[in-house]
Amino acid sequence: MTSDAAQPDPPQPDSSQSATAQPGSPLTSEEQDEQVLALARRMLDDAREGRGDALLPLLDQGAPVAMRDSRGNTLLMLAAYHGHADLVRELAARGADVDQLNDRQQSPLAGAVFKGYDDVVSALLDAGADPDAGTPSGRDSVAFFGREEMGRLIEEKAPRA
Repeated sequence: MTSDAAQPDPPQPDSSQSATAQPGSPLTSEEQDEQVLALARRMLDDAREGRGDALLPLLDQGAPVAMRDSRGNTLLMLAAYHGHADLVRELAARGADVDQLNDRQQSPLAGAVFKGYDDVVSALLDAGADPDAGTPSGRDSVAFFGREEMGRLIEEKAPRA
């Protein structure tokens, strides 16, 4: 079935953002790809560095909260692994999967336990993280690294069934 209604033209990228594009000329497909990849790298770096002021507005404008790097680490995984509890909370509030495993089957919670970030562990548990997800799981990491305080926190917020 076809529609006789006129379809709007897709928005054209701003050609002023490319050093190689002539004023008023559209970006080439390669230039567009380059800009998208640069933005994705910047967003992943923002998560790693805890720059929520730069990252969160992009997500609020429609950038994917489930974006992953080449190793399968999500924005939330990078924020958690690098100790940014406030950003972890904000990403979870925007729909980030707190149990999304990376390519090595590691969970954000296990990463936060490994690094010793109590505040990140708490933020993940508050957002519903499963302490048994991943290999090793958050609980396994507690035992392996001897993080008894974190173990108590896990049992308090997510007791075994």
